[in-house]
Parts: sequence; structure tokens; C-alpha cells
Amino acid sequence: MEDATMTTPAQTAVAATPEDAQLARLGRRRQRKSFLASIVGQLLEWYEWSAYAVFAPFIALALFNPDDAVSGLLATFGVFAIGFLFRPLGGIVFGRIAGRRGRRFVLVTTMLMMASASVAIGLLPTFESIGLAASLLLLLARIIQGFAHGGESATANSYIAEIAPARKRGLWGSAVFMTIFGGAFLAFVLGGVITGALSEPQVQAWGWRIPFLLGAVLAVVALWLRIGMVESQVFQEGTDDEDPAAADPAAAASAAEAVPADQQADRVAEVGSAAPAAEAVTRQADRVAVRDGLGEDSFSADTLKPLSPALSIVLIFFLVSGVAASNYTWTSYVSTYAQTQEGMSPSGAYWALVAALVVGLASLPFWGAVSDRWGRKPVLYVFAVGTIVTVFPLMGFIDDRPWTLFASTSIALFLLSAGAALLASVMAETFPTSSRTAKIGFAYSLATAVFGGTTPYVNELAVSQGVPWASNLFIAFAAALALWAAWRLPERKGIDLTIVR
Repeated sequence: MEDATMTTPAQTAVAATPEDAQLARLGRRRQRKSFLASIVGQLLEWYEWSAYAVFAPFIALALFNPDDAVSGLLATFGVFAIGFLFRPLGGIVFGRIAGRRGRRFVLVTTMLMMASASVAIGLLPTFESIGLAASLLLLLARIIQGFAHGGESATANSYIAEIAPARKRGLWGSAVFMTIFGGAFLAFVLGGVITGALSEPQVQAWGWRIPFLLGAVLAVVALWLRIGMVESQVFQEGTDDEDPAAADPAAAASAAEAVPADQQADRVAEVGSAAPAAEAVTRQADRVAVRDGLGEDSFSADTLKPLSPALSIVLIFFLVSGVAASNYTWTSYVSTYAQTQEGMSPSGAYWALVAALVVGLASLPFWGAVSDRWGRKPVLYVFAVGTIVTVFPLMGFIDDRPWTLFASTSIALFLLSAGAALLASVMAETFPTSSRTAKIGFAYSLATAVFGGTTPYVNELAVSQGVPWASNLFIAFAAALALWAAWRLPERKGIDLTIVR
């Protein structure tokens, strides 16, 4: 069996001389820079997405009929769900674009769309000013966000998994969900600061707009970082077959050797040069940084056997469904539940969630690293079984004391992280490069629309009808689907993504 630490032919080709070692270092630096650009942009987009849920009670009174608070809150969460319904369409459209024009182009485009819609929400006139038009404009902004977010999530999951070292794909992939928790963390921190510094009438009048407008400032930094991203080498190897120097490591290495040794350092520095030899050097450096995956000899025939397109999509749909239902309950809805049903103060609820999200953030890289060592399937079982067993007692434990919200949510997020940390790596190891982003876009976005975007609405509806157990059953059912998917998915930890079929 081939060991994950064995040196590949490509690595040997570029590690023979000090100049070639410099190429490898260049590839790793570019790899880390692109990784940072991707997660910073993801963090901003999830911050903007989470801000809507955090300030939902205030948005309901500002942009819907304030005379009916319950209907307004339900309508607010309904608009939240509609944004999710457009995510599958965005995932399909941008997934196809990412398969043709590259991951980088989509990540820049979707970030601009998300930021623009966020600014629009922050500037919307109130219901008292323009009536129903305020609600309709909010709906339009959320549709744009949902469409863009569908493409963003699929592409980011593919991109990070593709640029990650194969032996650390679980750890690197966990960063995708770290941006989700991190975005919620920032939104809740800002929620706590705003509700603590301003009176409730001030927050209702204008304070709720601050997080959406702040997103515009952060978008400038994120855009600057993303413009400098490099394209995924896994993607380029699948689209550059007509270029021998790009598609074949040996050809690229030969082109690199054609550059005199005393000029290679200068070539390395000229990353943006259009010279063919310099381009070959740079492309080869990027390739070496990621081509350390396990080959076909390391897996059984059954493990490598391609899943049917329909089955692979269904399995990922079920897996993401379990994660999404739990995630949006414990990061988007539970704060509203604590305030409206248990009488917890808004500030207390926000800070309890902030502290719990720290636990969730710390848990994600832990579970990602565990999966790189012991495999994806055991960690997925921890998430699914743990969620089914604990959802009822954890929700029942919450009362008007903030520490109860912190305790319940911390345990829930620790278990959720076991599934969430692995989504990027598992999805990338399930779908082939040629259709990876499009299939992830469809399965991931559809699952979050059905079991994610609707979860806060289902939760609020069940509680308002006096049957809170129904919302817990909804979460347990979604986790059961994820458990079945984890059982059926093959174990492909550390596989070279270019051999996935």
C-alpha cells in the first residue's frame, strides 16, 4: 500500500536542486495566500448572512407590519428561507461557470453580489415609510444573496479542498465551516455590542442597519485578497490538457530546467510574468504543493468504484441536510427562541451565543485533524448519533438564564462540528473534478434550502403552535438521514482528487 508520506514523481522532479526547493516553497506560499483569501471572503459573506438572523426581531418590526409582531417574525424567517430556495439555482449556474472559467472568477463575482445586497438591506426604507414595498425590496435583496451564496458555498468547498495538502484535507476543509461559525460569531458580537450600547428604541430605529453597512467596508479588503488568488491546480490539470507544460508535471519540470539555474530565482519572483518558462516554473510549484495524495494502489476496488451520479448527489444531500438543520437551529434560531419564548434579554442571549460559538470554532479543526488521522466515517458517526441522542434534552434545558443557553449550545456545536468540519473534504472526495463544483452546488444548496433555510421557520412555527417537540424531531430526522449517508459513503481519506471518478 502506498504511504501518504511517500514522495511522488512530481515532488522528486522539483526537489532535486536548491532552486527547485525554492519553487516548492513558492508553491506553498501561494497556496497559503489563496487559502487565506478564500476563507476571509467566506467569513465576510457568512457574517452578512448571519447578521440577518441575529437582527431578525428588529428587522421584523422595521420592514413588516409592526402591529402584528408574531406574523412579522414569521415573515422575516420566511424571507430568510426564500433566500435559501435560490441557493440551488445559484449553485447550478455558478457551478457550471466554475467548471469552465475557474473557481477564482466565481469567488470574486459572488462576493460582490453578496456585499451589494447586504448594503441594500442596510439602506432599505421602513414599512412605515413605503409600506409593502419595504418587504418586497427585502425579499429581492435576499434572493440575490441566496443566488450568490449558492455559487459561493459550492465553489469555496471545492477550491479549498483542491488546494489543500491531501494529508491535511480534513483540517484545511474545516476552515470552510469555521467561516460559517466565525461569521455568526462576528454577527453576534456586534449584536451584543449594539444592544448593549444602544437603547432598544435606538436599535429598532437605526441600530439594526449597522452590521449590514459595515459589511461594505469589509468587502473592500476581501475583494482585494480574492483578486490575487491563484487558480486551483486540480482544476487546471483537468482543463489544460492541450498545454503539455501545464498538464504534464514532467513537461513542466523540463520547461523549468530550460531556465538557467542562475536565473531561476528571478523567474520565481516574477510570478506574474507571461514568459512561458516562468509560467511553467510557477505552475509546477503550485502543483507540487498539492500533489501528495494517495494513488489507486492505496484503495480497494470497491472504494474507488464510482458512485452513480444520482446516488452520490443523494448521499451528499442527506449528509448536508443533517448538518444544516442542526447548524441553523443552534446558530440562527436558538437566540430568538431564548428571547421570545423564555424571556432572556437580547444582550444575554447574544453573548451566550458568542461564547458557545468559540467552542464550536475550536472544535472544527480538532475534528478535521481527527478525520485526517482516523478517517471521515467514524467522525461523521459521532455527529449524527450525538445529535439524535442530545437534541431533545439540550433544547429543554434552556430557560431565561444565559448560562443555560451557553451550555446547551456549546454541547450541540461540539457535536455539530464533527459533521460540519468534514463537509468540504468528503464532498471533494466524492465528486470528480470535471463536475465537482456543479454537483456540490446542487446537492449542498438544495440541502441547505430544504433543511437549513426552513429550519428557523419550522422551529418558530412549532413553538408558536405549542408543539416544540416537533422542531426537535425535525432535527433528529435530518441527523438520521446524515447517519445513513455516512454509512453508505466510501472512505477516501487522503485520496488524490485527480483519480476520483
